[in-house]
Amino acid sequence: MAEYLSITALTKYIKYKFDQDPHLQSVLIKGELSNFKKHSSGHLYFNVKDNNSLINAMMFKGNASKLDFEPKEGDEVLIEARVSVFEKRGNYQIYVNKMQLDGVGNLYQKLEQLKEKLTKEGFFNQEYKKPIPKYPKKIAVLTAGTGAAIRDIHSTINSRYPLVEQIQLNTLVQGAQAEKDIIDKIQQADQLGVDTIIIGRGGGSIEDLWNFNEETVVKAIFDCQTPIISAVGHETDFTLSDFVADVRAATPTQAAVIATPDQFELRQYLTQTKLSLTRYIKQHIQQQQKYLDHVSSYYKFKTPTLLYDQQIQKRDELERQLNLIIDLKLKRESQSLQLLANRLNLKNFKQHITSEQQKLSQQHDKLNKQINALLTTFKNDLGRKLESLNNLSPTNTMLRGYTIVNKDDSVITSTQDLSAGDNIELTMKDGVVDAQVKKVRCKDE
Repeated sequence: MAEYLSITALTKYIKYKFDQDPHLQSVLIKGELSNFKKHSSGHLYFNVKDNNSLINAMMFKGNASKLDFEPKEGDEVLIEARVSVFEKRGNYQIYVNKMQLDGVGNLYQKLEQLKEKLTKEGFFNQEYKKPIPKYPKKIAVLTAGTGAAIRDIHSTINSRYPLVEQIQLNTLVQGAQAEKDIIDKIQQADQLGVDTIIIGRGGGSIEDLWNFNEETVVKAIFDCQTPIISAVGHETDFTLSDFVADVRAATPTQAAVIATPDQFELRQYLTQTKLSLTRYIKQHIQQQQKYLDHVSSYYKFKTPTLLYDQQIQKRDELERQLNLIIDLKLKRESQSLQLLANRLNLKNFKQHITSEQQKLSQQHDKLNKQINALLTTFKNDLGRKLESLNNLSPTNTMLRGYTIVNKDDSVITSTQDLSAGDNIELTMKDGVVDAQVKKVRCKDE
């Protein structure tokens, strides 16, 4: 029995062999995702298959967080992984370290990301779309110099509206140099004074059309001042140039149709317009002729004097009324003037002025007398006050033999303020004496 292995032991041995094989530690696999699930833990579980085989796969959360796209069922992917054995079920599977979209899928992802970015920046907003002129004089066509696209555009324009001038700008529409050439030709066409620009090429894969998805090309179309019709690819092909252009055409032929009116429709419209105008002019002439006949039959036109006889009479009547009104107005104003003159009698006015002047003179004399009396009173009162002030003046007191005693710049009025040895100043009528107190005698001593 010791020679028999357990399932666990066998599985561990197989896993050991897988893990030790350097060729299985890093393998590059190309395939399609199926049965894709994202666990709540963040780990990804899925199968990778091709036309004949399928293998289980998982991707840990740490590696899954580094993906630059959202994996989904059916994605064609390129995977870098290691191969190992899941012991619990005993089957081998791959542990994915890196994963990216394969080829076209990667381009579609890049296209969607750029489309979302430009949409947020407003490049595709309807408010920036310019109208296509209805009757263009010049059209610039930007496409390859050879191929079905240029033939379809020119033949359609020639059959629909041969009056328009077509300016062909041969443009690279595929390859490494196409992006710069497309931008240069758009800027060149914008300076030619054309009414419309058609950018076109035939259909192809996303790789073939990719130059029309480049951000620089989209911005060049957005900045162009001339209306642009985009006709890149076939009806099912969409590029970012289609979204930013003023109008998107499904095919180059449709672009030519959008850019030009149909000469046959114009001829039909002109014929119809001519018939309508002719019918209208005839009806208008008939109506005006009837009106002229009616007016010419009016009795006043047969006797023209009737048109102005009454007007002359009316004018004379108005003139008479106006003269009466003027005379009446003059009489009223004359009476008012006479009344005013009576009220303003000149003789009475002079007597009034003389009387008022006499009153003013009397008031002036009276005022002078009152002022002189007040001044005499104030002068006498001032003299008495000056005499009283002079009697109370310290100077007069000193003239009578009195002296003012000062100590420390203060006047001494009592013996209580002095002590023996104090330095004092004696101010007399003719000067100052510096002295020293030898003894102080108060009245009560």
